[in-house]
Amino acid sequence: MITLTVNGAPRELAHSSTLAGLLGSLRIDPRLVVVEHNRSILRDRDTYGSVNLEDGDVVEIVHFVGGG
Repeated sequence: MITLTVNGAPRELAHSSTLAGLLGSLRIDPRLVVVEHNRSILRDRDTYGSVNLEDGDVVEIVHFVGGG
């Protein structure tokens, strides 16, 4: 298991986890969020499946909010 920080809270995942897997486990549609991984904004959502998460990583997930 690895421990990472997701939106300020510790979370444990399997060693082979990817960013796409994390979003899936949280039931988050990647089209509706912006993700920052270790202080870098990930602009290409197609790469989420190839971003391997490591022990100590920090992930921030920001949801889009509509309004007017």
